[in-house]
Amino acid sequence: QVQLVESGGGSVQAGDSLRLSCAVSGRSFNAYAWFRQREFVASTSWGGASTDYADSVKGRFTISRDNASNTVYLQMNNLKSDDTAIYYCHALDSWGQGTQVTVSA
Repeated sequence: QVQLVESGGGSVQAGDSLRLSCAVSGRSFNAYAWFRQREFVASTSWGGASTDYADSVKGRFTISRDNASNTVYLQMNNLKSDDTAIYYCHALDSWGQGTQVTVSA
């Protein structure tokens, strides 16, 4: 059974940083992505060789993966109030339960 479990969310001030983690169990995937609500945020594929970002987070967010531990990360720097959302990890047709990120101005 495939499970994606996010962690690392929280409440921070604008300008702060957070790192989200997505622990994947059951199998590994070629590609992973982070979404917030229904908005695409970032993706990684081909073992991490290829990444893509929404324009709104380019230069501030970095997606990465640790293939050894089957974990996907989203490093979020210079957070803004517009980044407030529930963040979800996604792979193929599997979704995590989400982790709340709240950024206060």
